[in-house]
Amino acid sequence: MTLLGILAFVVALLVSVMLHEAGHFLTARHYGMKATQFFVGFGPTIWSRHKGETEYGVKAIPAGGFVKIIGMTPIEQVEPGDEDRAFFKQKPGRKTVVLAAGSTVHFIITIVLLFGTVLALGVSDTKTPTLASSQACIPLRIDSTTTVVDTTVDKKTGACRAGQVASPAAAAGLSEGDKVLSANGKAVTDYLGFRKLVRGSAGRPLTLVVQRDGKTRTLTVTPVATQRPDLTDETKVVTVGTVGIGQDPFVLKHVGLGEAFSQTGSQLKLLVTGTFDTITKKLGTIGSVYDKNRDPTGFVGVVGVSRVSGEIASAHIPFVNKLYGGLLLVAGLNLFVGIFNLLPLLPLDGGHIAVVWFEAVRDRVKRARGYVGDVVRVDYNRLMPLTFAVVILFAGFSLWLLGADIVNPIKLNQ
Repeated sequence: MTLLGILAFVVALLVSVMLHEAGHFLTARHYGMKATQFFVGFGPTIWSRHKGETEYGVKAIPAGGFVKIIGMTPIEQVEPGDEDRAFFKQKPGRKTVVLAAGSTVHFIITIVLLFGTVLALGVSDTKTPTLASSQACIPLRIDSTTTVVDTTVDKKTGACRAGQVASPAAAAGLSEGDKVLSANGKAVTDYLGFRKLVRGSAGRPLTLVVQRDGKTRTLTVTPVATQRPDLTDETKVVTVGTVGIGQDPFVLKHVGLGEAFSQTGSQLKLLVTGTFDTITKKLGTIGSVYDKNRDPTGFVGVVGVSRVSGEIASAHIPFVNKLYGGLLLVAGLNLFVGIFNLLPLLPLDGGHIAVVWFEAVRDRVKRARGYVGDVVRVDYNRLMPLTFAVVILFAGFSLWLLGADIVNPIKLNQ
């Protein structure tokens, strides 16, 4: 199942790349530009065929794709008779549409996947008091600076690590899938209420009635006093009760069409926020991707994401949850690629868009001062050193993450 999950992710990625290039291709054709090649992959050609003026094909290395639009820069040679169909001859608005079409397709894929997933499979039920699997040990202190915590028993000593204690939930017999019906005789209707009850019961036993496999059981658990971030202010640490078990994140509930739109908006907002946080706030984690406590919310490469996809496929959860997690993973990746591709750096599409509008603004200013000649194009030859520097930086960054994803991968059970 792990291999199947990885293959499914690779196929989804290649489809996304193909649709990205189709966005460039179709908008260029719409405006009358000449596209001579449409290929999936790089390197030696495996298969190709000509249809009209375009060669379609597949290359040996499935690491992307490309569309060849003639005259992408003024330094390219354009065949006689095709001058008016060259990219650099077009108006700024049209060039921007063509360049931004790839990222736009990624955004469309993201929204379609989110909406389809929510409507068909549902959304995570954040209210149900259904429990996840219990931890073996629980840290006595977690604050806003804590990243990854290993809560398994130390293999050498057979006991919990320093600063941790045995999980009361495990000792009481609470297990994955238990649905809490009542606590100390009071009905439990949502997980947040149960969580607050546990946090306020340090050192005091709780008698729980849980539903397991259609039958009810009565268990007693005593929360241990720990230090945790306050629910309303994560920078503030307070003493609360903890049992070492959380909410099952795999319980889904179906929603109607109206709520599906609302939930899609909420999911999209979370993905956008997470993407920008990764790009802006997680830069400091790049140097620590090889550390034992690698930040699971930091940067990860394609290999790392594919491994996560494989873990989702092999996890001991219902198939519908595997599908749910896989689709959200692909949606999030498409959003990240779409935003990243618009960064104003060559050779990214965003870099080309920046050049287009620099030319347009400079031309307007010059004409306002009386200039009447042709548009003065940016000299791409002068930009080549900067472009190569960006390519080398991205290549080095990718190799750095590749190594980390191989020797120190992010795992779902961290």
